[in-house]
Order: sequence, then structure tokens, then C-alpha cells
Amino acid sequence: MGMCTSCCGNSAEEANLMPSPEERRRQQLDAAEKRRQENETRGVKNLDSVRRQQQRTAELERREADAARQGGNSPTLRWQTS
Repeated sequence: MGMCTSCCGNSAEEANLMPSPEERRRQQLDAAEKRRQENETRGVKNLDSVRRQQQRTAELERREADAARQGGNSPTLRWQTS
């Protein structure tokens, strides 16, 4: 019989379902920050490997640019026949 009265009346727990405006604002900021972080890493499984690959690419481009400045149009490898 006690069960029937718990669903019919307004209990104190039902009145506290809505958080305060400050708490709600904080929750929204936390959720927005979480979404931003997820979007930054979306599609990337290993962020460190991506950074290493970017560094390798930049190093290769730098070496190619240095070689082009130093060597002009001459090939870097020469065939030798004996």
C-alpha cells in the first residue's frame, strides 16, 4: 500500500531533479569541452604516430629543398662503369 502513495504525490526528490543554473552552466561547459576534444582527435587513433609522420614529412621536404639549392639540376647519384 505504501507504493501507491509514492507515485501520486510530489516528493522532495522530484523537486530537486532540475540542477541550479550555475551547475547546469558548468555541465554544459564540460560537455562542450568534451565535444571539442573528441572532434580534434576524430579519425586519429594514435596521435603520437601522426605527429611523428608530420615531422618526417617536414624533414624530407627540408632535405629535398636543401638538395635542390645545392645541386641544382644535377643528379645526386652517378653511375660508374669500369
